[in-house]
Amino acid sequence: MKNDIQSNAQSNAIYGLGLIGALVYYISHATGFWMGVFGFFKAIVWPAFLIFDALKHFGM
Repeated sequence: MKNDIQSNAQSNAIYGLGLIGALVYYISHATGFWMGVFGFFKAIVWPAFLIFDALKHFGM
């Protein structure tokens, strides 16, 4: 049996660049160590923040 798994490398690259950018942003704006740790976790889930704000902006 053959497994057909498709991967979209372009979307992975965009997510990776977004992750790096979010890490730099959140950690550089951290006021202390624990805010930096919190920034790390926020950077991991940055797409959720993006979609939430977009849906809130469009009133959905």
